[in-house]
Amino acid sequence: MTANKTKSPKGLHVLFADDEESLQELISFELPRMGHSVTVCPNGETAFAALQQDRYDCLITDLDMPGMSGIDLLAQARELSDEIECVVLTGKSTVESAIAAIRHGAFDYLTKPCKLIEIDALLQRIQSKQQLTRKIKAVSHQLQRAEGNSQLIGSNMQMEQVKSLITRVAPTTSTVLVRGETGTGKELVAREIHNQSERAEQPFVAVNCGALPENLIESELFGHCKGAFTGADSQRTGLFEMANHGTIMLDEIGELPKSVQAILLRVLESGEIRRVGDNQTFHVDVRVVCATHRNLEEMVQSGDFREDLFFRINPFEIEIPSLRQRRDDIPLLATHLFERKQGIASLPDNAIEHVTSVFTDEAIAALESAEWKGNVRELANVIEHASILCDELPIDAHHLPQRIHGRSNGKFVTMPEAEQILAGKTLRELEMWAISEALKRHKGNKPDVARELGVSLKTLYNKLNNQLDKSA
Repeated sequence: MTANKTKSPKGLHVLFADDEESLQELISFELPRMGHSVTVCPNGETAFAALQQDRYDCLITDLDMPGMSGIDLLAQARELSDEIECVVLTGKSTVESAIAAIRHGAFDYLTKPCKLIEIDALLQRIQSKQQLTRKIKAVSHQLQRAEGNSQLIGSNMQMEQVKSLITRVAPTTSTVLVRGETGTGKELVAREIHNQSERAEQPFVAVNCGALPENLIESELFGHCKGAFTGADSQRTGLFEMANHGTIMLDEIGELPKSVQAILLRVLESGEIRRVGDNQTFHVDVRVVCATHRNLEEMVQSGDFREDLFFRINPFEIEIPSLRQRRDDIPLLATHLFERKQGIASLPDNAIEHVTSVFTDEAIAALESAEWKGNVRELANVIEHASILCDELPIDAHHLPQRIHGRSNGKFVTMPEAEQILAGKTLRELEMWAISEALKRHKGNKPDVARELGVSLKTLYNKLNNQLDKSA
């Protein structure tokens, strides 16, 4: 005898086992109306075979069936997966049968004849519990990665554009590709997209694809069945399933092996995942945000990244500026990072004035003149270093690491010195002085100079050529 399967796009995936044909027909018709998908089996053996072939959220089984009993089926279900919730039906309203069911891991039991409203209420309880469980697992996963609460800080023009793009894309379901150098805050942008979306109350799961062992990436992302490979002693929930109804961030997506890229493409196109070792797929509702510091276009050209996957993850793109491109945000960022380290949730309203109570002018000067190859992450480490050395505020330049405060010597001009240098100069001369100093800081790298000064590369070349013409 075979199982009768009825599909529904939402709700729980239910396995129902009972030898009464009238009850089988009723459940096949009514559960999809409640929003669930259901597989109906006439006995315990057929239900056990179904459990081995597919993933279920809930098992509803009669206790008294010919062949494999409901208790035996329940025990087998719990052995295959510790995530499935089991409900038993019994015609014997006895304490003993209830105790036996609960002892074997049943979520609850119903006495025949049971009403549809009772089944509906029970399934809603199970659905609420599983949603909460997924969210708790997601939070636990994030706590392992978290370095403290943070937020997008800065009023730089490029950062304002980033915030504007987040506001536009967050309410949609579009996949987003976040680009930026290492340490610029790509995960913060992904979190902000999630927090401003309708999924904000659902899980947010971030995974660094480059940190996962290549032989375990597929299992980590999509889960595995018991016995799928050596060491797979139990069924495992993958990160995509953990993020169901929420958002998953795939950081450093350029590090994914080609074999996993093909699987990810199929998941993004179909919304269905398959655990390692399983023959069946199941649907997940997940918003995907990808991030990378690598040039994916060059990787496509070299054959290291699938072109079809690149186009699939890139319907909407957000580029995060480096810290070198937003030096005017450094004072507020540094103060925010210090306050976060001290356990203060956010900057006060008078943030600008507050900066001067945390850092001296010399410390700010040193911070603003540093190279920041590690971007905001490096700045956070520098602030932590300074907070350890500084016994009382304000933090001074000598509290900063040598590589930071040492660079300010001959690299940064204080206000009194600037007045002497710039006094009496024309606007044109001031402009060329600013370009000259920027060229020194960036060792002649004109694209970096143009970005720092907020002009196009063409405009920079025109100004330099005009100056050369006048000098000739």
